[in-house]
Order: sequence, then C-alpha cells, then structure tokens
Amino acid sequence: MLESDGNWVNDATTDGYGSDGNESNDSIQHTLYWESQQALLQEILERYMLIGSKLRQEVNGIIEEAKETEFCSCINQYQTLSFAIGCINCLRKRVINLLCHKGLKATLCVSKWKHTKNYPAGSHEYIEVMASTQGRKKQIPLVIELEFRDQFEIAKACDEYMKLVDKLPLCYVGKTEYLNPIVGVMCDAAKRSMEEKKLHMGPWRKRSFMQMKWSSTSERRSLNDEPSRQLLHQSCSKSSKPAAAGIISKRKLDNSC
Repeated sequence: MLESDGNWVNDATTDGYGSDGNESNDSIQHTLYWESQQALLQEILERYMLIGSKLRQEVNGIIEEAKETEFCSCINQYQTLSFAIGCINCLRKRVINLLCHKGLKATLCVSKWKHTKNYPAGSHEYIEVMASTQGRKKQIPLVIELEFRDQFEIAKACDEYMKLVDKLPLCYVGKTEYLNPIVGVMCDAAKRSMEEKKLHMGPWRKRSFMQMKWSSTSERRSLNDEPSRQLLHQSCSKSSKPAAAGIISKRKLDNSC
C-alpha cells in the first residue's frame, strides 16, 4: 500500500509470526499473507515499469549486446553464470563502455563495508547511469543491477516465495525509489519462508543488509589512476559479496566517459 507521504507500507508483515505455536499451521493466515505479498509486489513493479520505460528498453538492449560479445578476458573467463560464460565484473565494465559509447553517463559503483557484530565484511558492485525522464529537465541517477533476481534466490525456499522471485526482473534498471520497496517486500517474504520451513535466516538476507548494497552514500574516483585499475582487475578474481553495516560506496568513473 502506498501512503500519502510516498512510503510503501506492508500491512501483511507480522513480526510475531509463529509465536503462539499454532499460527504457522493456520492455512488461512498463510494464504492471506502470500496473496497480500503478491499484490504488493505487483503494485510496486507496475509503478516501476511506468517510469523510464523507454530508457529501460534501451539499456536492456545494450546489456544484451554486451552479453553477445567476448566481454571477459580475465582469469575467471570460464566462470559459469546464469546468462553466459564469463565474469560478471567484466560484463559490468563492458556494459559501462557501451552505455558511454551511446552518449550516456555511466558509472561503476562499488559499495564496501567493514565487519560488525551483526554483519560480515564484504563488497558489492553495480552500475549507475544519469538519465533524463519524461517531465524532468534535470537528470536523475538510475541503478543498473545486472543480477537483480539472483540476489533473492534462496535454497529450500517455499513455493510462494519462489513465485515472488519469478516476478522480479532479471536486471533492475530504475530509481532507488522503487528498488528499496521491492527489497523490503522480498526480505519480509524471505523471513516468512524461512520461518515456515523452520530454517535459520542469515544476516545477509535482512532488509537493512540488502538495501545497503545499493547505498546512495558514495564518493567518485577516476579509474585513470593506477590503484583504481588494480582494484578493478582484482575484483575479477573475487566473488561479489553481500552488503553490511558501516557501508562505504565508491563510484569509479569509466575511462570512456
């Protein structure tokens, strides 16, 4: 539900789920919860699709073009991904190059964070592109997450949760205004699924953890300097890690921009 102040509210979220020992077996509550999650996610996704649809189509075309090229030349070039044989870090770099070549201002964003008592240390990379939308003269930043649906895959999840995952776009191209509500719905649903399956939910699945992957707090740094080039190359030999507290986002400009 969208309140008058623009905030998304999930009326179906129940923090005390399962506390009385009987609610987890209540089929009516189960059905109502998952139907409400489906409706809420659908509402958010419909609004997401309406904003920047033309640009999203163009960016998705560029992503597909990048996948069709030999974009990976690092030591992980034979790493198997869901969409191709290659390294996701090299694919991001290729997408940025193509976006810049098309006249768009694209940036590689790297979120880094330190270990805390609640979360492990790690990092996450995504793309940001500055774009104009209908009715706005000023350009706004759009997030491009090439592995968006993959971020929410959970082993042994219930069927209702997997149906929500299937509704998500493979790649996210849009404003954080819709990204954060989607993350909120999915993390609440992940918690419910884990409780129904009587499984432990890791801290990297929590809403506050996931949302910091695409943190707006950032600083920009050019890739022209040698340390930045080395950092980008080293990232090819490491897997993408989830976000945590104490996050610091660094945006590294591609040379071709």
